[in-house]
Amino acid sequence: MSRARNTGLFLVLAAAWGTAFVAISAGLDHFPPVLFAAFRYDIAGILMLAYAAYAVDDWYPTGRAEWAVVAVGATLLIAAYHAFLFVGQQHTTAAAAAILVSLSPVLTTGFARLLMPSDALSLLGVVGVGLGLVGVAIISQPETGELLAPDVVGKLLVFCAAAAFALGSVLTRRIDAALPIETMEAWSMLGGALLMHLISLVLREPIEPATWTDPQALGALAYLAVVASALGFLLYFDLLERLGAVEINMVSYVAPIFTVIAGWLYLDEVIDAATLVGFLLIALGFVLVKRRAIRETLGRSRASDARSSTDADSD
Repeated sequence: MSRARNTGLFLVLAAAWGTAFVAISAGLDHFPPVLFAAFRYDIAGILMLAYAAYAVDDWYPTGRAEWAVVAVGATLLIAAYHAFLFVGQQHTTAAAAAILVSLSPVLTTGFARLLMPSDALSLLGVVGVGLGLVGVAIISQPETGELLAPDVVGKLLVFCAAAAFALGSVLTRRIDAALPIETMEAWSMLGGALLMHLISLVLREPIEPATWTDPQALGALAYLAVVASALGFLLYFDLLERLGAVEINMVSYVAPIFTVIAGWLYLDEVIDAATLVGFLLIALGFVLVKRRAIRETLGRSRASDARSSTDADSD
């Protein structure tokens, strides 16, 4: 029952996060990109803060280290990631964006090794990171004389989003702060939303409330804030505790499948061969980078299955 429950929740999370890219594309028809992302986390941050106040005792950061981890989360995990993603996705498909973002676990390992030289990547690990970057290049498909074409720039901005998230993931782990993850996420969301509002003002994005009342605009915003962000992160916290970091990272490679299906059904998007090849290279890069952790996880899973079988036989 536990295995079936975890698998079911994993697929729900992959579906929520995969279809979020389609909701972004739909909402960008009505909202300016950075302001759209800010609105998303205005709502999600309030919901997460309410949950943190209910679920944990330390729902408010105290001390320099705890505020530092919130500041990193707000700046990189929320503001930079989503500003780059939403602006970039104006010029690329939802599927391509989801696949490019799936590079984050590979980049996270790369940043971790750069910031901790004593834990250097093996040769296969370096090859894995390289394959991921080659996958990005194939998906971007830059041609001579067209390096600044809107679709190429859009995909590179989405790559910057993945890099910002990866760097933020490493830096938040390096800060010695005993802050519950629910609290960190809630305050990071609110801080990131504030930063994105400021960025939106600096970019002079148009403020046209009349366009925000379209049913598609409201539906996309509600889906992103409530389903993909608030409920999605609650599922993530639950599965992270049950499955561990390696298995939960695999959601990055299942989510694009839901993006492709939803993008085809709702936006008439079709994935091309180059994007598919790029995705396969990124996934292979993840396997090479995380091969030891994957092997250990599979070993524990087999041992657990063997114990369950033995207990059943004894009964």
